[in-house]
Amino acid sequence: MKIWMILGGIVIVVAMLGWLGLQIKPKPFPPFSQRTPALQTIPLPKGLPAPVERYYRLLYGENIPLITSAVITGHATMRMAGISFPARMRFTHVAGKDYRHYIEITFFGFPIMVANERYVDGKARMELPFGVDEGDKLNQAANLGLWSESAWFPAIFLTDPRVHWEAVDDSTALLVVPFEDKQEHYVVRFDPESGLTTWFESMRYQDSKSKSKILWLNQSLDWGSRDGRPFFVSGALTWMNDGKPWAIFTVEDLALNVDVEEYVRQKGL
Repeated sequence: MKIWMILGGIVIVVAMLGWLGLQIKPKPFPPFSQRTPALQTIPLPKGLPAPVERYYRLLYGENIPLITSAVITGHATMRMAGISFPARMRFTHVAGKDYRHYIEITFFGFPIMVANERYVDGKARMELPFGVDEGDKLNQAANLGLWSESAWFPAIFLTDPRVHWEAVDDSTALLVVPFEDKQEHYVVRFDPESGLTTWFESMRYQDSKSKSKILWLNQSLDWGSRDGRPFFVSGALTWMNDGKPWAIFTVEDLALNVDVEEYVRQKGL
């Protein structure tokens, strides 16, 4: 009996330590070394679907900034093997073209796994400690990731000539984006009260080995304020064959129109 009590105590202590390690957020990455310069603008385009026009007036007013790049820094929660781990992340974008994800998954605030993902020159590559993935289906997935992450600087959905909106109803619109010589579509849903986005929905391959596309949701969890206007702070990603978020990303620093042509191609922070 005494041995079982000792073993039970050890299990409880290990479980408590494991739980504690998952509660500690890592220190944030330092802000990107360059800061956002003064941004050029264009007038808000005419003829937008009603919920889209309302959305952009809330975010920008009458003048839409021209965004060429973004460096998005913040924290995340990522679920693996049923366990949600804290993480810190930096996403780098050449707007509408390339991205690089650098993510450190942590335990007790220390990195235990590093993920390097990139989509550069139309080719995706996912580098994880347990393997590398790439291929045509991953390219499609990464391209949709590129455009969904652009929701953190959504002016590009109006200023990139390859992108356009199509009307659906008072709280829904289609967002059409390029992919190679084709187009992909998001169903974008807007909150009827706030006018802000609630969901981006698309059909996406999960990885290079996927047999078919899966409904993929980018949910707007939290909106804050930036320069006196609404700002998309936190979003959750869900594969509908799973049914619950596997990742939640929260932005703490955003640098726009900075020089990332070389930075987006490197591996580390």
